[in-house]
Amino acid sequence: MTPSFSKWEKLKLALSLSYAGTVMTQQKKEAEKFGHQQHAARLVYDREVLEDGKSSLLWIGDRKQAKKVVLFFHGGGYAAPITTGHLDWCWRAYVLAGIEKGVGVAVAVLEYTLIPEARYPVQLRQAASGLAYLLHKGISPQDIIIGGDSAGGQLTAQLLCHLLQPQPTIPEITLVKPLAGAFLVSPWVAQSTDDASYRENSSIDMLPIHGIVSFTKELLGPDAKPAISAFPLDRDKSSLVGMASVLSQMYVTAGAHEIFRKQVIAFKERVQLLNPGLKLRFQCYENCAHDFIVIEKEDGECTRDMKQWMVDILATE
Repeated sequence: MTPSFSKWEKLKLALSLSYAGTVMTQQKKEAEKFGHQQHAARLVYDREVLEDGKSSLLWIGDRKQAKKVVLFFHGGGYAAPITTGHLDWCWRAYVLAGIEKGVGVAVAVLEYTLIPEARYPVQLRQAASGLAYLLHKGISPQDIIIGGDSAGGQLTAQLLCHLLQPQPTIPEITLVKPLAGAFLVSPWVAQSTDDASYRENSSIDMLPIHGIVSFTKELLGPDAKPAISAFPLDRDKSSLVGMASVLSQMYVTAGAHEIFRKQVIAFKERVQLLNPGLKLRFQCYENCAHDFIVIEKEDGECTRDMKQWMVDILATE
């Protein structure tokens, strides 16, 4: 039987194929430029559909040779698919870091179902499925890094909270060891649009406030229950307690000129307060607004710092 796809699924598939083709060509050029022809020869289009049939993992790098895997959750307000900026970031910060350190790294980009096709907690269920899939393949938690930007940073926080306090409607995941790390770039961590950084930066940041309000309504739906929240700052503080039991280290970034700045800082401070034993690095970029790492076409400051964080993880290998 021929599978039936909605218009949103068709659009997502078409765009992901287009982006993947572009980034494959770019990856091969980058690998050859740095004298890694053997890596370039192994780069092929690699996409695995997950158990729900609607989400998938798009692989960047050579997963068959990888010793470390990055499970990546892209941003876009849950309304937009992955972009070439995301894929370029994955290549430059993670795969190239592995090549330069002699440790194979592959990135599994989760292609989750977008709004309005699906609402919370569908994307969390798919993120959990992606992590469970990697674990089922025999990859140790200590060899897995999770993370993302904006909505993807929120999804990262959701997944970490689920590991600590499993949601009843989503399969529980038990880790035998903590994950190697998690990164949250300009994460969308609260529903409120009343913070000072919204007022200060709404005229210069690329995120419109009305867009944030619209995305929130689409994500949660009209029947959203206040007791259950996709936003980590809106949840009970206990949901972030015990982070060191599921995670070895965390990297959080924000732009000084983004509307999320105050909320990202509040999230970082709450995690630090509740988890004094967790290694946490925070960077607020003075000359950046929201999610600048996605629009850096070359190795800008955000990409270089992310790559160094990855190199530090690989140094323990």
